[in-house]
Amino acid sequence: MERRAEARHELWDGEAYAMGGAGYAHNVAKDNLARVLGNLLAERGCRVLTSDMRVRIPERERYVYPDVVVFCGPPQLEDDHGDVLCNPQVVIEVLSDSTAAFDRGSKFAGYRSITSLREYVMVSIGERRVEHFTRGEDPRAWVLRAFEGDTEVPFPTLGVHVSSSAIFDGIDAADEIPAG
Repeated sequence: MERRAEARHELWDGEAYAMGGAGYAHNVAKDNLARVLGNLLAERGCRVLTSDMRVRIPERERYVYPDVVVFCGPPQLEDDHGDVLCNPQVVIEVLSDSTAAFDRGSKFAGYRSITSLREYVMVSIGERRVEHFTRGEDPRAWVLRAFEGDTEVPFPTLGVHVSSSAIFDGIDAADEIPAG
């Protein structure tokens, strides 16, 4: 159904949820991250994809569209259609008022079931904060580091750092006010 649909839907426990459009600030932060990470990883055999790449969460029937996803090495795709990635190493979600609770709660719980996933990052535009979770040696343990202000955000799995100023470049206070 999703492959034939004109709109995108996330599938969560057998229920399809239509994906709404994102605002200016959300798109700028997402695109900044994709561009900067893509440039840093160009020679490392890693790929950075944005919100059109569906990711399979192996527990139950769940398919989602992260804002940014990074994988290194060959992609592991669900089937010959090539539209579902199964081996993300880094997933980034830019939070919005309507999705923040889900991204922090149930969605993060689902992401933790992806054995290849090493880092989960949530970007809060309004608070200019980056919450970065890294999987510990115990695969059930995730370590949180929060970054605020002008700082470097490390991506240890990828061996790179991204400045917070690069993430929020082009976004000012007026852009953070939701439309409507």
